[in-house]
Amino acid sequence: MIRVLTFVFCLMLAGPVLAQEEVVQNDEVIAQRTMEISKTLRCMVCQGQSVADSDATLAQDIRRLVEIRVRAGDSDDEVRAYFRENYGDYILMDPPFQWLTVALWLGPLVLVLLGGSWFVMSVRRRASDGAPMEDDQELSTEEQARLKSLMGEDGAAK
Repeated sequence: MIRVLTFVFCLMLAGPVLAQEEVVQNDEVIAQRTMEISKTLRCMVCQGQSVADSDATLAQDIRRLVEIRVRAGDSDDEVRAYFRENYGDYILMDPPFQWLTVALWLGPLVLVLLGGSWFVMSVRRRASDGAPMEDDQELSTEEQARLKSLMGEDGAAK
């Protein structure tokens, strides 16, 4: 009987320790999920950094809110959908391709194409406007006569 009571007493003492270990493991999973989700959300203050990388007060608040949503049992997609619903597509580091986000996706490409075409056109214009004459090309008789009239008969400039 004493052995049974000792065994039951040991189980009672071990119960909270086992439960604490499960909570610690669960906290690590929640912290990891919170960081992964925070890396996919854009800081609205810094705009170039993710919420995970930013030190702004708003980013800290968003990280806490992400953790609350994760602890509530929301999936990663549900948390992102929550922030997208409240802040719009811009909060996502990788916004979806929609007609509203066409400028975000195609804007840089359009700017590069416009800049490249401007560069090519300006190079061609310079080549056609100020192209030097080739060395082996002779002057026409009209050009020679005009040159002589400008230079004078003795070759000195007027």
